[in-house]
Amino acid sequence: MTDFRDRTGDRDSAMPRRGAARTAKLASLPLGIAGRAMGGWGKRLAGQSAEQVSATLSAKAAEQLFEVLGTLKGGAMKFGQALSVFEAAVPDDMAQPYREALTKLQSAAPPMPARQTHRVLAEQLGRSWVGRFAHFDDEPAAAASIGQVHRATWHDGREVAVKVQYPGADEALRSDLRQLQRFSRLFQAFVPGTDVKPLLTELAERMDEELDYLAEADNQRAFAKAFEGDPEFLIPRVVASAPKVVVSEWATGTPLAKIISDGDAATRNLSGRLLAEFHYSSPARAHLLHSDPHPGNFMLTSDGRLCVIDFGGVAKLPHGIPRHLGEITRLALDGHSDELMRLLRENRFVRPDSPLEADEVLAYLAPFTEPLAEPTFHFTRRWMQRQAGRVGDSRGNDFHVGRSLNLPPEYLMIHRVTAGSTGILCQLDAEIPARGIVERWQPGFAA
Repeated sequence: MTDFRDRTGDRDSAMPRRGAARTAKLASLPLGIAGRAMGGWGKRLAGQSAEQVSATLSAKAAEQLFEVLGTLKGGAMKFGQALSVFEAAVPDDMAQPYREALTKLQSAAPPMPARQTHRVLAEQLGRSWVGRFAHFDDEPAAAASIGQVHRATWHDGREVAVKVQYPGADEALRSDLRQLQRFSRLFQAFVPGTDVKPLLTELAERMDEELDYLAEADNQRAFAKAFEGDPEFLIPRVVASAPKVVVSEWATGTPLAKIISDGDAATRNLSGRLLAEFHYSSPARAHLLHSDPHPGNFMLTSDGRLCVIDFGGVAKLPHGIPRHLGEITRLALDGHSDELMRLLRENRFVRPDSPLEADEVLAYLAPFTEPLAEPTFHFTRRWMQRQAGRVGDSRGNDFHVGRSLNLPPEYLMIHRVTAGSTGILCQLDAEIPARGIVERWQPGFAA
């Protein structure tokens, strides 16, 4: 069979794969931002106010970020999606352009041509793949970082979602993440209070599992079994799978991004409560943690259930969430600094030779436990901005305490998912019974 790329290059591909082209486009980010900064100084000299210049630069930077990360897909877009959950931490005076650009990355991406899709399906499901469907819609219903989804009807009449991986996704992921790591500090302005370099390292380490749709299908089957029959959650069942194709039952609902933008308070509160319940209960129920928390992976169905999709990023927790994480949270909430410090040292969160004092560690951690101090808590962007500002201010003690604490590798995923889920709760502006959810599902927390 003639490879279509031999005749068309990249122009018929959903994902630009040529290394030099991708590298050049990613490299345009720091060059473009630096150039606009110099232009901004010129405008200041020409009489424009600092506020006008800053707003213009923020809007242009956000526009370029979306253009580059969104159109390249692959690791670039995967990184953009990971950033999007932290947009609630961006200060209000510069938030709007970043917010619009980052939230677009949760779902927007140009599709690949139908004949390219057919070629992947033939390679993965066999040359007679058409016979497995009563109907297949060539127009994708959704497109994201490394694949796109088509709506179809299975041969037995079931409505299904067919997730097809882009050809060259593996090359693009590796190339992008290497390049992004080179100028990771550039992105700190987009996510105050978040250390971007470990996020990129983690994405690189999880690359193989993201690309393995057979493993993703197994994860989805495990979640579907654990939540089967639950009146508050819907995990679509897997119908068929291959290394680069997953077929699962079709689900319809209102995307979380839509609820964030214009949902009423009751709907936002319900979505937030279900999201928190799913996050905390999954390790106990499925011994797994859904590790890709951005709004594009969640929908609210018409009967009020939280539908969860995309199980490419999953952390295996055979013993659930470690008990001492709940104990640490409880001690920080109750203000027991000496016991807290002892437990942190025992579990390698504080190095043995660290000069950190118990009281300053408590002062750093205690504000993060505010959502658990009362029966309900209102998660807001303003609260997230305060936390980000506190830990991201290099002039303050909390910044240096945070940099001195150690996060053991086995807790990195739990930490990122918790932070990402909290970011979504703040985007939702949700008021939820967080304390009761944690008491029920987090071992070691209940008094």
